[in-house]
Amino acid sequence: MSTSGRFTIPSESNFAEKTAELARLWGADAVRNSDGTQLDDEVVALGMKVYTAYFPTRAHNEWITLHMDETPQVYLLSKRALAESDTVDVSLMDGFFEEQLKPNFDADPHKYWEVVDRTTNEVVDASLWTLDEDTDTVHVSGATPMHEYTVSFLAYIIWDPVEMYNHLTNGWGDKEHEIPFDIYHPATRKFVFDTFEQWLKDNPQVDVVRFTTFFYQFTLLFDQKQREKVVDWFGCACTVSPAALDDFEKEYGYRLRPEDFVDGGAYNSAWRVPRKPQRDWIDFLSHFVRANVKKLASLSHEAGKEAMMFLGDQWIGTEPYKDGFEDLGLDAVVGSIGDGTTTRMIADIPGVKYTEGRFLPYFFPDTFYEGNDPSIEAWDNWRKARRAILRSPIARMGYGGYLSLAAKFPKFVDTVTHIADEFRDIHDRTGGVAAEGELNVAILNSWGKMRSWMAFTVAHALPNKQTYSYYGILESLSGMRVNVRFISFDDVLEHGVADDIDVIVTGGPVDTAFSGGSVWAEEPRLAATLRAWVHGGGALIGVGQPSAQQFQGRFFQLADVLGVDEERHQTLSVDKYFPAVTPEHFITADVHLGEGVLQGFLDAGYRKPLSGCGGGQAIGELGGIDFGEPIANTFPVSEDVTLLRADGGQVQLAVNEYGKGRGVYISGLPYSAANARLLERALFWASHNEGKYAAYSSSNPECEVAVFDKSGCYCVVNNTDRAQSTYVERGDGRIERIELAPSGIAWRTI
Repeated sequence: MSTSGRFTIPSESNFAEKTAELARLWGADAVRNSDGTQLDDEVVALGMKVYTAYFPTRAHNEWITLHMDETPQVYLLSKRALAESDTVDVSLMDGFFEEQLKPNFDADPHKYWEVVDRTTNEVVDASLWTLDEDTDTVHVSGATPMHEYTVSFLAYIIWDPVEMYNHLTNGWGDKEHEIPFDIYHPATRKFVFDTFEQWLKDNPQVDVVRFTTFFYQFTLLFDQKQREKVVDWFGCACTVSPAALDDFEKEYGYRLRPEDFVDGGAYNSAWRVPRKPQRDWIDFLSHFVRANVKKLASLSHEAGKEAMMFLGDQWIGTEPYKDGFEDLGLDAVVGSIGDGTTTRMIADIPGVKYTEGRFLPYFFPDTFYEGNDPSIEAWDNWRKARRAILRSPIARMGYGGYLSLAAKFPKFVDTVTHIADEFRDIHDRTGGVAAEGELNVAILNSWGKMRSWMAFTVAHALPNKQTYSYYGILESLSGMRVNVRFISFDDVLEHGVADDIDVIVTGGPVDTAFSGGSVWAEEPRLAATLRAWVHGGGALIGVGQPSAQQFQGRFFQLADVLGVDEERHQTLSVDKYFPAVTPEHFITADVHLGEGVLQGFLDAGYRKPLSGCGGGQAIGELGGIDFGEPIANTFPVSEDVTLLRADGGQVQLAVNEYGKGRGVYISGLPYSAANARLLERALFWASHNEGKYAAYSSSNPECEVAVFDKSGCYCVVNNTDRAQSTYVERGDGRIERIELAPSGIAWRTI
């Protein structure tokens, strides 16, 4: 086992001796500075590869304070103001953090702002409103009483959002606020490149420039109480400027409205079905960002240094999964790893020499405080990430934050020592090659490849409560023995379904980018194409509200394929009949029914047809399946559908034969071992690959098997903090019992 290498350790000022000690324990071969700190000469002299965090568009207040009209900008939506007469005043900054944001009065507000009657969705003529700059108030005349009005206005971002977050989290007190700047302006762009070229000359000791990240921050807006107000890791809200808007109009032939950014208060979140203006702005922005990223990478290489991008902070516009990312010349991408999904988000990025994961917990005082045990989070993080690493390796690992905090927790130090050694051991045994995948699975949504592994997430492995039932699908797939890709509805419409796809998984809440929204009514070819593919032998798994759009008497437009539809109070007068529930099936074979549950099925009449929407009442714990947020009033479209789980008038799990293919409906699937196993079996069943399932499968859902044919080995991992026992059937049919320590991994020869 390698005891050193593939590990990046953070350090800080006046901490050289302890850095050297921990570097030896963790086998670090690279060191990096943390935000707001510098590496001591003694640390540089340790002989490790030196990473230095570089912020192209902050930390130079001496420049930007003289050019405050060249800070980044954002369109903000005011609170709604109720007109009680024919005039109404709208406060601009009510609800926003004035230390972060300042209205832009420099560019003509009547050209770049918009007042909207939100009751009618009409834009108020510019002649009917005036601006009071002293009070940050817009006065509207000619208003309609009892209508609500908003103002969409440009605002300068006058405190870098990430530095602001770090400042407030770490209690940096009187430390000067770092002001960000926008390189879209030629003077500032020249300053940024001139400054970087000088920095390269002044820092010969640096081996890797760790760009954190580049130019535009994801949407991170605070309220007046210094709380997060709008957070969207995919949002492009903080990228506008009058100059960019004018150039966009020249290039694309139409002018963007403020509404194209504020989007009624949604701020174009990833949940929204993307509209043409949003897609065009992403294209426009990424073209500009990428051209300048390429210049920074080239300058780094000319100075003999590697260029590494941190997938976080100001990553917007880089779009690592959009075609052409490989042309930027970046050597590496590093990103925060919070679970298997975020690991794959980093590991699967094409076009770089290597990828690196920054593991959690971050060495910040919100985790490293007296009485807390950070090792618990570290182990949980590692177990989730390890599943994904076996399927899509990252080349390096490390941590971030302030090493002095971590050093105060000996148990955590020991935990990292073990994790780092195990990470290297995986690489040594597998040669950094991914485990074999048995099936090709495609995730279908509006975004497709551009948002690979990014669906249903806020940031750092945090889903919304309302979407955790879907995020679990990605987390399950991240460490599953399948090959995963992401496709869009446009891909299907333009190219059909690729021949090598075994299963398509689609779903999400209605009217979102993940279920598709109006595309099902506007493009009937979409449903027809997918029907034809399944009918010919394909496999479709729908989750939550898949293909949801009220149209032609159906809510799920693929209800015939999935065997399930949802009552939206349009056909209440039409009876729905539930067939008998089948408690035992290939899909549920590993989800063991609790004592008396099967008899409960029989006693409750599950073998009899149940009418209405009361089909199936809850009978005890069903072996640990968690269907998440309920999807109410779902029902089988015929009595030929096989119900596997139904509860309180909703179908939770159903399967349907459709021509030569198969459909599966699942109401929701948060991540758990039982749910991951359920999904895995559903994938194999739907694709008619039941015969392939047993080989190298663990009898215990808490344990998983990864096979490395090229290395002639396989491993069994324990994904829990408790000792586990499992049986594994080898490829030749022999069965072996394997005992695993908490969080353990066992290796065997094929």
